[in-house]
Amino acid sequence: MADLILYQRDDCHLCDLALAVLAEARAPDFDAGWIDDVPELELRYGTRVPVLRDTCGGRELDWPFDVAAVQRFLAGRGSQAGPAST
Repeated sequence: MADLILYQRDDCHLCDLALAVLAEARAPDFDAGWIDDVPELELRYGTRVPVLRDTCGGRELDWPFDVAAVQRFLAGRGSQAGPAST
């Protein structure tokens, strides 16, 4: 299991854009977290997807994010500073 999860939905244009940003930022391997049909995830992420979550530190990066924001987020991995937003 990777330390990063990208929470997303099926057929989500913003999720596709987020994947492109993560590729451009050269993000390390991450897992896909599909929120469709998972009530707990729908409740938490339903209006926020895509969301990049660091499972080690519990930090989250909400969309919209760009390459620079992803790189800052990744540089702060392991931090317990709480949710990250841009």
